[in-house]
Amino acid sequence: MIQVDFSKLSPQVVWQHFETLCTIPRPSKHEQQLRQHLKDWAEQRNLETYVDDIGNLIIRKAATAGKEHVAGVILQGHLDMVTQANRGTQHDFFKDPIQPVLKDGWLIAENTTLGADNGIGVALALAVLESNDVAHGPIEVLLTIDEEAGMSGARLLESGVLTGQWLFNIDTEEWGELYLGCAGSIDLEVGQPLEYDAAPNDLIFVDLLVSGLKGGHSGVDIHLGRGNANVILANFLNDYLAQSNGRLVEFVGGTARNAIPREAVATIAIKAEQLTELENAVAAVQKEWQKKLRGIDDQLQITVQQNSNQIDEVITLPQQQVWLQALATCPYGIARWSRTLPDVVETSNNIGVAKLTKDEAKTLIMVRSMVNQEALTFAQNIQLHFANFEIQSELTPLVSGWTPNPDSAALKCLQQAYQSAFEIEPNLKVIHAGLECGIIAEHYPDLQIVSFGPDIQGAHAPGERVKVDTVEKCWKLLVTALESVR
Repeated sequence: MIQVDFSKLSPQVVWQHFETLCTIPRPSKHEQQLRQHLKDWAEQRNLETYVDDIGNLIIRKAATAGKEHVAGVILQGHLDMVTQANRGTQHDFFKDPIQPVLKDGWLIAENTTLGADNGIGVALALAVLESNDVAHGPIEVLLTIDEEAGMSGARLLESGVLTGQWLFNIDTEEWGELYLGCAGSIDLEVGQPLEYDAAPNDLIFVDLLVSGLKGGHSGVDIHLGRGNANVILANFLNDYLAQSNGRLVEFVGGTARNAIPREAVATIAIKAEQLTELENAVAAVQKEWQKKLRGIDDQLQITVQQNSNQIDEVITLPQQQVWLQALATCPYGIARWSRTLPDVVETSNNIGVAKLTKDEAKTLIMVRSMVNQEALTFAQNIQLHFANFEIQSELTPLVSGWTPNPDSAALKCLQQAYQSAFEIEPNLKVIHAGLECGIIAEHYPDLQIVSFGPDIQGAHAPGERVKVDTVEKCWKLLVTALESVR
C-alpha cells in the first residue's frame, strides 16, 4: 500500500474534491462545516446557492451556450458519511481527516470508513459545477444531509424549490449498473430502563468479545450471510448464563442501525471455578460459528478475558433473562426473497445496535423491503416479538421505496450514453438499500430518476474502498449523458 497522491489520480477535477471531503468532518447530523465550505466555494464561482430549513444545500449552474432549453438535470448525493473504526483505532471523526491509501487500483481507508459513500457522488457533482469543458443544460446539485442516519434531509426536502425534470442520483456502488428502484425502510427503536442488583461477592467478572467479522452495509451486503456480532453474542449468553447461573453486567454491540455489527462485548459474572468451563464453551461455540461462516466470514474470534475493574452491580435476573431471550430469538437477516425480481432480496432486517448498560438499554433494528407495506408489517411483527417480553419499542416513519420506471427518458438517455461511451449495454437493477430517490419523488412526483456510481466495497465498515478506474468511468458516463440531453 502507498499513501495516495490525489494529484496523480484521474480525472483530477473529481479527485481534488474528494481529497477535500477527506479533510472535512461529516458525520451524519453534523454536516454543517462541509455545507458551509461548499456554499462558500460555489459563491466564489458565482454559482447560485440555497440552503433549505433542514440544511440541504442546492447549487445551481446555468446551461452552456446552445443548451438553455434542454431538460434540466439534478445531480444528487448526500453530504454525510457512516463513521466506523476498527476496535483500538484512535480516530475522532469530528476532527481527524480520513487517511486513504492506494492498493491494487483501490483507494482504501484501512481502519475506518472511507466516505466514498457518498463522497465520490458529491465530488462528481462538484466537478460538473467546476468544469468549463462539459456541455450541459441547466444544472442543479442537491446535496442532502443525514442520509445515513434517518434521511431527514430527503424527508423534509422543500417542494417547489427544484426545477429540473431529471435526477441523477450518484449513490450506488456497482459500476456498470443503472438502478431504477430501491427498498424502503423503517427503524425499530427498542428500549426501557434497566434495574440492578448488588453484585454477589463470590463471583468474578469476565469480558466476552466477538470480533473479526467483516460487517458491511445492512442492505447491499445482507444477502451475503455475514455474521452479526450482536446475534452471535446474544445467542451464546442466553444459553450459557441460564445454564451456569451467571449474571450479566453489560452488553454493547454495533454502532449503527444500517451497518452489520462487526464486534460486540459483554461483561458477565461467574464463579471462579467456572472459568475453565466458560473458556471451553466459548471455544466450542466459536468453532460452531466458524463452521457456519466458512468462506463468508473467516476471521471470527470469540475471546475471554478477566475484568479487573471495580463492579458493584449486575442486571436483575428477570431483565437479564428477557433481554437475552428477546435478542437471541429476534428475527434477523433475509425474511423474504423477491418473487418477481430474480436474486433480489425483498425484505430483511439488521440488529444493528444492542446496548445494555447503566446509561441505557436499547436495540436499534433496521427493516428494509422492496414493498412498503411489507416493511411496515415485518417491523410490526418484530415490535410484537419484543412486546411479548414486555419490552417497549417505537417505529420511526416509513421511508418510501422507489418504484421502477423502465420507460423514462432519463433512463434511456443514460443507457444510450453508456453504450456510446463503452460500447456495451449497462445492466438495469434495483437495490436492496435505502436510496433517497423514492423520498425525493414524493416531493417531486414528476421527476425521472436514475442512479449509478463506481465500484465501492465495504461501505459502512472499516476498510471501505472505491475502485479508482470506475470513478473515471462514472465521470465519462456523466459527461456523455449531460452532453446528450435533449
